[in-house]
Amino acid sequence: MKKLEILGTGCPKCSQLAASAEAAARELGVEYELVKITDINEIMKYGVMVTPALAVDGEVKVVGKVPSADEIKALLS
Repeated sequence: MKKLEILGTGCPKCSQLAASAEAAARELGVEYELVKITDINEIMKYGVMVTPALAVDGEVKVVGKVPSADEIKALLS
Protein backbone atom coordinates (compact mmCIF):
# COMPACT_ATOMS: atom_id res chain seq x y z
CA MET A 1 0.00 0.00 0.00
CA LYS A 2 1.29 3.44 -0.97
CA LYS A 3 1.11 6.29 1.51
CA LEU A 4 0.28 9.52 -0.33
CA GLU A 5 0.89 12.63 1.76
CA ILE A 6 -0.41 16.03 0.71
CA LEU A 7 1.68 18.72 2.39
CA GLY A 8 -0.10 22.05 2.49
CA THR A 9 -2.25 24.36 4.53
CA GLY A 10 -5.52 23.45 2.82
CA CYS A 11 -5.40 25.94 -0.04
CA PRO A 12 -7.27 25.27 -3.33
CA LYS A 13 -4.06 23.97 -4.93
CA CYS A 14 -3.64 21.51 -2.05
CA SER A 15 -7.17 20.20 -2.64
CA GLN A 16 -6.46 19.95 -6.38
CA LEU A 17 -3.26 17.98 -5.67
CA ALA A 18 -5.16 15.61 -3.36
CA ALA A 19 -7.79 14.99 -6.05
CA SER A 20 -5.13 14.38 -8.73
CA ALA A 21 -3.20 11.99 -6.48
CA GLU A 22 -6.35 10.02 -5.67
CA ALA A 23 -7.34 9.87 -9.35
CA ALA A 24 -3.87 8.66 -10.34
CA ALA A 25 -3.81 5.94 -7.67
CA ARG A 26 -7.32 4.75 -8.61
CA GLU A 27 -6.48 4.67 -12.34
CA LEU A 28 -3.40 2.54 -11.59
CA GLY A 29 -5.37 0.28 -9.25
CA VAL A 30 -2.88 1.03 -6.47
CA GLU A 31 -3.96 0.55 -2.86
CA TYR A 32 -3.27 3.82 -1.09
CA GLU A 33 -3.77 5.82 2.05
CA LEU A 34 -4.18 9.58 1.58
CA VAL A 35 -2.95 11.77 4.42
CA LYS A 36 -3.25 15.55 4.48
CA ILE A 37 -0.55 17.26 6.52
CA THR A 38 -1.55 20.85 7.27
CA ASP A 39 0.65 21.68 10.27
CA ILE A 40 3.40 24.01 9.05
CA ASN A 41 5.93 22.53 11.51
CA GLU A 42 5.25 19.02 10.22
CA ILE A 43 5.55 20.24 6.63
CA MET A 44 8.91 21.85 7.40
CA LYS A 45 10.19 18.52 8.81
CA TYR A 46 10.01 17.25 5.22
CA GLY A 47 12.21 20.15 4.11
CA VAL A 48 9.32 21.66 2.16
CA MET A 49 9.26 25.46 2.01
CA VAL A 50 6.71 25.90 -0.81
CA THR A 51 3.34 24.19 -0.86
CA PRO A 52 1.60 22.21 -2.07
CA ALA A 53 3.87 19.19 -2.02
CA LEU A 54 3.35 15.48 -2.54
CA ALA A 55 5.23 12.80 -0.65
CA VAL A 56 4.98 9.12 -1.55
CA ASP A 57 5.90 6.69 1.22
CA GLY A 58 7.63 9.49 3.13
CA GLU A 59 9.71 10.73 0.17
CA VAL A 60 8.90 14.18 -1.23
CA LYS A 61 8.29 13.90 -4.98
CA VAL A 62 6.72 17.22 -5.99
CA VAL A 63 7.04 20.70 -4.44
CA GLY A 64 5.28 23.96 -5.25
CA LYS A 65 3.08 22.81 -8.11
CA VAL A 66 0.11 20.65 -8.94
CA PRO A 67 1.18 17.91 -11.35
CA SER A 68 -1.38 16.25 -13.62
CA ALA A 69 -2.80 12.84 -12.74
CA ASP A 70 -0.61 11.39 -15.52
CA GLU A 71 2.54 12.90 -13.97
CA ILE A 72 1.55 11.47 -10.60
CA LYS A 73 0.91 8.05 -12.17
CA ALA A 74 4.51 8.10 -13.43
CA LEU A 75 5.71 8.77 -9.86
CA LEU A 76 3.63 5.90 -8.47
CA SER A 77 4.67 3.31 -11.07
